[in-house]
Amino acid sequence: MEITFGNGKLQKLCEQQAVAQKQLGQACARKLRARLADLDAADFVQDLVAGRPHPLKGDRAGQFALYLQGAKRLVFKPANDPIPYKEDGSIDWSNVTHVCIVFIGDYHD
Repeated sequence: MEITFGNGKLQKLCEQQAVAQKQLGQACARKLRARLADLDAADFVQDLVAGRPHPLKGDRAGQFALYLQGAKRLVFKPANDPIPYKEDGSIDWSNVTHVCIVFIGDYHD
């Protein structure tokens, strides 16, 4: 799957292990690397199995989350152009092949 980033700060956090360890801690940084590898290896979002993958609701509707550690999550949105939708208007995650990482942290606050 193709991965892009919502901003340079997220890209740096995902691509530089030292930055991830400093900001997230060693264990969470290790989980982040694993989840990024999972995303890279998957053909479609629906192929993801690790990290308790799940679509989000409410103010994060249209986004998808993967568990990292504790309350921290890796959150992404579809970046396909056009975004694949089902007949009911919801995102067809089984056809999403390009994602944009938009948040890493605890969105429960």
